[in-house]
Amino acid sequence: MNNLKKIFQGLLVAILISTSMSCKETKQEEETLQVEIYETSAAGNNLAKIEGAVESNSDLVITIDDSKTYQTITGFGGAFTESSAYLLNRLSKKNRDTIIDAYFGREGANYSLTRTHMNSCDFSLDQYSYSPVADDVNLDHFTIEEDQPDLIPMIKDAMAASGDGFKIFASPWTAAPWMKDNNEWVGGKLLPKYYDTWALFFSKYIEAYEAEGIPIWGFTVENEPHGNGNNWESMHFSPKEMTDFVQFHLGPKLEADGHGDKFILGYDQNRAGLKEWVDVMYENEETSKYFDGTAIHWYESTYEVFPEELQYAHNKAPEKFLIETEGCVDSEVPAWKDDAWYWSKEATDWGWDWAAEDEKYLHPKYAPVNRYARDIIGCLNNWVDGWVDWNMVLDRQGGPNWFENWCAAPVIVDPDADEVYFTPLFYTMAHFSKFIRPGAQIVDVSNPDTDIVATAAKNPDGSIAFVVFNEGMEEKDYVLRFRESQVNIKLGPQSLQTVIIPTIN
Repeated sequence: MNNLKKIFQGLLVAILISTSMSCKETKQEEETLQVEIYETSAAGNNLAKIEGAVESNSDLVITIDDSKTYQTITGFGGAFTESSAYLLNRLSKKNRDTIIDAYFGREGANYSLTRTHMNSCDFSLDQYSYSPVADDVNLDHFTIEEDQPDLIPMIKDAMAASGDGFKIFASPWTAAPWMKDNNEWVGGKLLPKYYDTWALFFSKYIEAYEAEGIPIWGFTVENEPHGNGNNWESMHFSPKEMTDFVQFHLGPKLEADGHGDKFILGYDQNRAGLKEWVDVMYENEETSKYFDGTAIHWYESTYEVFPEELQYAHNKAPEKFLIETEGCVDSEVPAWKDDAWYWSKEATDWGWDWAAEDEKYLHPKYAPVNRYARDIIGCLNNWVDGWVDWNMVLDRQGGPNWFENWCAAPVIVDPDADEVYFTPLFYTMAHFSKFIRPGAQIVDVSNPDTDIVATAAKNPDGSIAFVVFNEGMEEKDYVLRFRESQVNIKLGPQSLQTVIIPTIN
């Protein structure tokens, strides 16, 4: 009997061990995080879907905590410029449609936030104003006819291609020379006697564009109010002058004309100057009333995000927008059908030649993909809620540009040969615009490895988009942990990944 009892006890122990192991295996299966991974890399992937879980012994664990949330995303996108629109009109319909669909279709980058220029800018074919008649204080001769051949058709085509729609804000580079103290396109200030006329200009613009079926989401008050070295169209404001113009002229005029729902973004230049501007714009309730946010550019440095300045601007007005409204690889003729160039630290920017000696360290040679990926991730991790690229399309010279201020763009075309080149910058932008949708909230990411940068957002549909960038030349495998689940992922050298965690509760 004792032997039989021992046999039964042994069987019971075996069953319990087997059941325990089975439960552990089931639990392990349940704890494997199910993901989709999209990668762009120097090795040749361009937003390619790659395998998910891999075998790995990595000690690097990156944790997403969606219980800690930050800013709500407004959108990602690029700018409609006359140069881009003109080039599209020189391509075959097939190639034009391909580019528009790639930027705005749901299967493409699905841009959600865009910019355009009011009057001409450096990426126009020539200089022009919607108020061409001098001393026309009531703007009886206001006209957007200069935008009819190219710019308006491009915007309308983008609207038709966009399944989800997008916001568009407009920025003036300058008022017509007759409104300025130097009577020139470049430099100078708006004469105080024309402040009301200039406010009316914004109202007229809304009405003219909306008559074309193009809704305007908002404005920046002035592109680069510090000027641009007096090179192309510009008009100078101090922080106090811009704040007074918005507080006493632009805001009240838009409100009186029934356009009070349009958003007004102040500043619109490099981040290093943020503190001075937001201190004045948001000094008190009266100065803040008509400002809906702050606009920034990235040209102060090729690598520095300026996190302290971004955090300061957010803390000064936490309920306001903080949007990157322009960034591009400037002072470069873009490489043609040479993906490797965009991953190589060979490009320079304006500061390589022109920055003051004590600021040249901010402008080393850099890799264009590195600049885009690191900056967007850095911005998202420091309260920026929107990120807008500059020209969507340029030619092989980096124009057309009346000032010969050559730049790169995500899409380069050869209109004479009717050829299109989607550079790695296009796919870099799409890693964010396609997968992080308006209304998403940035969530907390714990990343102990300072050699890579990462961010994450929870979309309105409940999915998580995690974006990680390895600019180094060594593989950086990692464990991605979310709630009670995790997955091992291989991150190759010079790789940008967007990892999608499907809809969750």
